[in-house]
Amino acid sequence: MASKLLMVDMPELMEKILKNLNNEIDSLYSCALVSRYWCKIAIPILWQDPFSFDEHYSLIPKYFSSLSEDTLKECGLNEKISKTLFDYAKFLKVLDLDCFERMVKQWNCIEHFEYTYIEYIEYIEQDDWKKCPSTNLLVNSLLKLFIESGATLHKLVVSFHDSIMIMPEKIFSLLGRNESFFSQLQHLSLDEISLVKIESAIAFLRALPKYTTKISALEFNGFEFTFTEAEYDQLQLIHALIYIIKSQKQLRLFSIVIEETLAKHYGIISALESQKNSLQEIIVENCDYSEEFEVLKNCKNLETLRFRTYCDYKIPLKMLDYNKINTLDIVDDIIETREMALILEKTGISLQRLKVESRSEQIQEDSLLLNALKSFCPNITYLYIFNIGFSTQLIEVIGNLQKLQFLTLMCNVDDVQEEEMKIRVMQFAKILPLTLQYLDLVDKWLETYIDIFLNHCNSPLRKLIFEKLENEKNTKALIEFCVRKKTLNYVGLDDPLMLDNNIRKEMEAYVELVPYEDITIDC
Repeated sequence: MASKLLMVDMPELMEKILKNLNNEIDSLYSCALVSRYWCKIAIPILWQDPFSFDEHYSLIPKYFSSLSEDTLKECGLNEKISKTLFDYAKFLKVLDLDCFERMVKQWNCIEHFEYTYIEYIEYIEQDDWKKCPSTNLLVNSLLKLFIESGATLHKLVVSFHDSIMIMPEKIFSLLGRNESFFSQLQHLSLDEISLVKIESAIAFLRALPKYTTKISALEFNGFEFTFTEAEYDQLQLIHALIYIIKSQKQLRLFSIVIEETLAKHYGIISALESQKNSLQEIIVENCDYSEEFEVLKNCKNLETLRFRTYCDYKIPLKMLDYNKINTLDIVDDIIETREMALILEKTGISLQRLKVESRSEQIQEDSLLLNALKSFCPNITYLYIFNIGFSTQLIEVIGNLQKLQFLTLMCNVDDVQEEEMKIRVMQFAKILPLTLQYLDLVDKWLETYIDIFLNHCNSPLRKLIFEKLENEKNTKALIEFCVRKKTLNYVGLDDPLMLDNNIRKEMEAYVELVPYEDITIDC
């Protein structure tokens, strides 16, 4: 059995293990240095999504050795280019065209033309790149390289704003023999379509379904339907959006984010009727209720609803009679608690993950929300509440959620006196369910009372986020908690390197300190 594992199963197992590290760049680089075999597995994963981070613009030259000498000369790259060990271009699976362009511009300015960073910013802001043909040529040459290398995209993010160089619809003319470039596309995000580039967007949307029908996640972000000018073009864009919705075989996620509140949906939502057997998640921002949302009643596999900023609460209320929702995410400037209570009543025992975030002010009449949560939603495993009063009722409700595993909490404590605050913190720490593994105390609201909390907490926490942990009293309490519970693996802080060296070393003997964003879990 051991020999079979080493000879047959081990390569496949190693590949699966390393693929699970796809967001942990440093770990993958370390794996690539272990052996040639590990390097052969890790490098393609590392280069699947190379344009996610602007500060990595220095990776652009890695592609140059695959360009022809004539192309390099045309781009003004006359220096000798060393051959690379791998053909990095063929590993590409995630392409954000906007980020890609920005990274090429940044490299060309700072490294090639020796701009300072300030000069580069001015160059971009003043659109001086339009006067630099080598930048434009380099962008298009690299894009052509990705296509001809045999890469197959899984995710594509496309923008149609005024300053973009690549005309996305022109990509189709570059496909040539590699029609597989889009054949495995699963995630398409369309961001910011300006009136100037609306015809380009229409052409792209009309052409794409000829090459793929496997898109499972479709996002329309930052759209602005004014209908005050170019009315015909905007109607054609809507028809193109509807066309691509209906052209896909199994759409699972649909997201629409509108710049201004949209009361009429022009058939975009109605088109989701064609995806009623596959649709699982809906994300809506800045949309009023309309009868079009009635079609979502037929989506029997719909599990996740996310409503963000100025969305009509009638949308989920009308839908919940017909769908068993297990994830509900509502973010708004002001939370309408009466409507939220009705929503929680309708989701009932099916609801497992709940996020409620009030951005501009503390949640008012929160007793209605808390009563509904206590009465109708016993199966919550993930709870995120932002901007709520730190009341005894809140503490009691959290204590009643006996399946709770992940808790993110930001409370307003301005009206709580110090002695009362100490009592409530103690109660809060004691009632936390024994199922709780993750706790994120957002925005330092409990910073003064961390020692009290840790001294009375019995939950077997594995991840704990404080953002700040500065004084000796708190660090001592954290170490004692680690020794007592023996479960805590990570503590997330705003910047662990800002801690006093001696304090950091002392704590790191018991728990790993990491930037809080590295371990944050969202709904």
